[in-house]
Amino acid sequence: MSILQKAKNYVEILFKDKLSSVYFYHNFIHTAYTVNKAEEIMKNTPVSEEDQEKVLVALWFHDTGYIECALNHEERSVELMKAFLQEENYPENYIADVEKLILATKIHYEPQNLLEKIVKDADFSHFAGHDYNDISDALRKEWELTNVRCFSNEEWNAGNLDMLKNKHTFYTDYAKENWEPLKKKNIKKIEKKLEKEEEKKEEKKENSEGKKDKEKSDRSVDTLFRVTLNNHTRLSDIADSKANILLSVNAVIISVCLSVLVPKLDTPKNAHLILPSFILLLSSVLTIVFAILSTKPNVTKTTFTANDIANRKVNLLFFGNFHQMLFDDYHNAMKDLIKDRDYIYDSMVKDLYYLGKVLDRKYKLLSITYKVFMAGIIISVLSFGFAFLSL
Repeated sequence: MSILQKAKNYVEILFKDKLSSVYFYHNFIHTAYTVNKAEEIMKNTPVSEEDQEKVLVALWFHDTGYIECALNHEERSVELMKAFLQEENYPENYIADVEKLILATKIHYEPQNLLEKIVKDADFSHFAGHDYNDISDALRKEWELTNVRCFSNEEWNAGNLDMLKNKHTFYTDYAKENWEPLKKKNIKKIEKKLEKEEEKKEEKKENSEGKKDKEKSDRSVDTLFRVTLNNHTRLSDIADSKANILLSVNAVIISVCLSVLVPKLDTPKNAHLILPSFILLLSSVLTIVFAILSTKPNVTKTTFTANDIANRKVNLLFFGNFHQMLFDDYHNAMKDLIKDRDYIYDSMVKDLYYLGKVLDRKYKLLSITYKVFMAGIIISVLSFGFAFLSL
């Protein structure tokens, strides 16, 4: 496996296990995007293979520091990169070059050479993206959730316009030629947004204060549900991943025992190994059973009447409820749900509660699985040792 593939796998697992779900922008998607854009630049720019590798390794690690803190994350990213490359036995001069490239991604840093220019342009390549608005919104949500700052639409658009128009520039020839025109299109889109905001400003002047309070309140509640749901989903993924690891490990143990150890037990000289082998196989089978139970879907199905729907006693967000409904009934019920914000929140609360119940079951079974696996391994090793010592 190449060092770039190892770096990609390392960063992907690191972000999955340790990066907070509030980072809507600085995550693995953004990292992979910058790597792809750097590759695009270097396909059209004369750069040696070694320097290309340094650039891509630096970009894989440049935002890993966010797993701890956004402030001065570049320095923490450098520490993680050093530990990774030292583990791979890379020389110090190579590591020092990659360190400089990571530090070059700091927002106010002016690149000093071609490689730093490539890194800088790749990191800000989304300024020329067709989906710039979506990426910008992701960064805005991230800043709100991490308490950096909350922006009004006008403030956010004005800040983006100032950044793209006055504070940012592309450095490589390829980016200037191919990305600068796309960036200018995004600038025009932002200017149009600001014009529309200015037009609406006069119309909304009388009731703007009341609406702002309501928007902030609704946004905070929406954020609460979104973050909580993401956390539930992430915890479920982690539990399933751990269960799959135990399934794989114990499947290998059983396969090896059946193919190598068990055929040798029919001879008298190996009779002392029968009990330890049986204990090892039994513990592996029990571990697999509990691991399967922890990942087994547990869908609760309920029946209900038309009055239950009318009285809003049914959670229309869970498929186990609505899959028995006719489409017209479900369509009408969802229309009522969409019109009533309190009804929406009640349904989401129910959904989160039962997701939590599922997680509780998963983690209890997973805890039992680990205990069975640990006890089985320890007892098996001790019994094998006792069997050999008693000869």
